[in-house]
Amino acid sequence: MTDLVTRAQLVLLARTLHVPAESLAHLEKLGAAGLHELQQHIARRIFDEHATTFRRVGMLVPVIPLSVSLPLIQRMVPPMMAGRAAGAVGVQHPKKAAEAVGMLGVSYAADCAPYMDPHTVGTLADVAPPGPVVAITNELLRRGDYVTAGPFLAYATPALIRAVEAGVHDDEGMIRSAAYAYSGVGISAIIRHMLHGPAQRMPRLLATVLSGPAELRTTALSVFARCDEDVIAALGDITFDIGTAEQNADFVRVAVEANATRELLTFTGHLGPSALDMLAANPVTGDHAVMSALAAEVADRLEPATLRGLVNLLERTDAETTRRWGRQLFEAADTVLVELPAIVTEARLWPALLRMLSEIDAETQTRLGEAWAKLPAADRDTLERRVHELRLDTRLATLTVTMNIYG
Repeated sequence: MTDLVTRAQLVLLARTLHVPAESLAHLEKLGAAGLHELQQHIARRIFDEHATTFRRVGMLVPVIPLSVSLPLIQRMVPPMMAGRAAGAVGVQHPKKAAEAVGMLGVSYAADCAPYMDPHTVGTLADVAPPGPVVAITNELLRRGDYVTAGPFLAYATPALIRAVEAGVHDDEGMIRSAAYAYSGVGISAIIRHMLHGPAQRMPRLLATVLSGPAELRTTALSVFARCDEDVIAALGDITFDIGTAEQNADFVRVAVEANATRELLTFTGHLGPSALDMLAANPVTGDHAVMSALAAEVADRLEPATLRGLVNLLERTDAETTRRWGRQLFEAADTVLVELPAIVTEARLWPALLRMLSEIDAETQTRLGEAWAKLPAADRDTLERRVHELRLDTRLATLTVTMNIYG
């Protein structure tokens, strides 16, 4: 997970505890996964404490007609109490709950939504009527209550996704809400449908992102970087196709300025060939501050996702850019360079990395060869075989000779 996702999970935890997010800033060190687990645990405890009361309330549902009870509830029961009870009661009586959603006032339902247990909402997703849910979603987005709308995305059924695509027109609100959804699988399912659905919603949504404020672009990037590889590739194709060169460059610069380089590299690492070529040809790759930040991110935290993004980009830039920033990447400590082959293998990057290395100066190849000479003989043999298969023997002679001398 990423720093942007960590921040979103911190806000969700603060909402659960009804405290300012700033008062929990010290918990950011738990990371997104730790904060998500803590928030889920606390939410479960809160709802479990009232389980007995909710069951007693549920016993009244079959007795009192909804036409009688719901008007009274909306006049007399505070939204916090109604919201906390609604999910649990609905699990006991799902058909009644589905009927009630359509009878509640949209404003009151939106007032209750922040206090509902997302887990119980998930069990009702199959029976909830899409129409009223869309109306409530639109009201939440109108209020800017993205913290409430986001977590429910993980439980959206195909039917509800179709209804949202057709009935929720706030593109910015949908992106901002998705930032609070923890599940990359859930986000991917929604975006994949919108990519291939009849409404062809994504070009319009991405145009909103590109023309919107800088903070919206970093928010969108935090969402996109968590998607499945095929979804990222499709998003990238559309983004770089509809965006002007200036917009695409600004998308990159904003991410760097917001310290979202990890998300940017993860996104870049799964772009398709066309989008990668357009990005590599964009003048932003000549921006020293941008490229320095990307190279530093990979060198400081070597991992498959970010390495793939940088290598795939550098392989397509002009020779001078490839040499300059590739050389900086390989200036890492020897201990890091020794770890590099295993990470390259995991990221399926050998062809691209070796082609990039073939453009780098002999001094850098020598240093890398000395570090890789410490690898087991079998690994060195594998490297040499890959070099030969790619017909880079001459251009990588310094690297392979150094490995054999010191190995």
